[in-house]
Amino acid sequence: MALSAGALRKNKAGKAAEGMLTQAGLILQLLVDVVRNTFRKPFQTREFIQQAWFIASVTILPTALVAIPFGAVVSMMTGAIIRQLGAEGFTGSASSLAVVQQISPMVTALLVAGAAGSAVTADLGSRTIREEIDAMEVLGINPIQRLVVPRVLAMVLIAALLNGLVAVIGVAGGYVFNVMIQDGTPGTYVAAFSALAQLPDLWIGEIKGMIFGVIAGVVAAYKGLHPKGGPKGVGDAVNEGVVITFLLLFFANFILTAVYIQIVPPRGA
Repeated sequence: MALSAGALRKNKAGKAAEGMLTQAGLILQLLVDVVRNTFRKPFQTREFIQQAWFIASVTILPTALVAIPFGAVVSMMTGAIIRQLGAEGFTGSASSLAVVQQISPMVTALLVAGAAGSAVTADLGSRTIREEIDAMEVLGINPIQRLVVPRVLAMVLIAALLNGLVAVIGVAGGYVFNVMIQDGTPGTYVAAFSALAQLPDLWIGEIKGMIFGVIAGVVAAYKGLHPKGGPKGVGDAVNEGVVITFLLLFFANFILTAVYIQIVPPRGA
């Protein structure tokens, strides 16, 4: 009995691993289809503008509000650690670089994936269970080109714009917190930031934001196009899409940060 139970657990684990690999392959295939159909005419300009406006409307205010405490927390923690090391003059550079390189793209991606990604999954999922996607294919309309590409590109555009907004708000919040709460001097904060920061630090933040937007858009579209079990399956697809996107975002952030550190040396190194 023990052997049969162990074999059963091993079989379930094998099926789960096989299902995960299959799903990863299908998501990658959808990404390739999105890239291919992006350059295929006609481009759905109206759908792109509508989706970009919708994503911006549901994410800009939460993103701005979340950026303020994130910038303050980063400034507080880096300021406390640097003060222990006796290098208070580098508080501005440490906190600002952390916000620009790490905090702003992650905050942007999490909110875009949570707010916009769930909406995209619910929209496409409801179309799928109503068989609208099948009807489009019967009529010769490519649903990837017509529905998925505008949504993914809209998420990429808004993620890039929101990343800049979060970076500005986060750095400004860290500056105010350091000067008013931690008794820092404005000149030292700005001088330290300009002494160690460099233009590639901003570019890597923008690149991360756009890549995270692609990941969030493709995963949300995949889950929306493959719901299971009717309306309840759409709700499950929304939850699964958000969880998968978060996991992929953290993994992608690790890879991009490691590559950036190896390619671009810090200023003064």
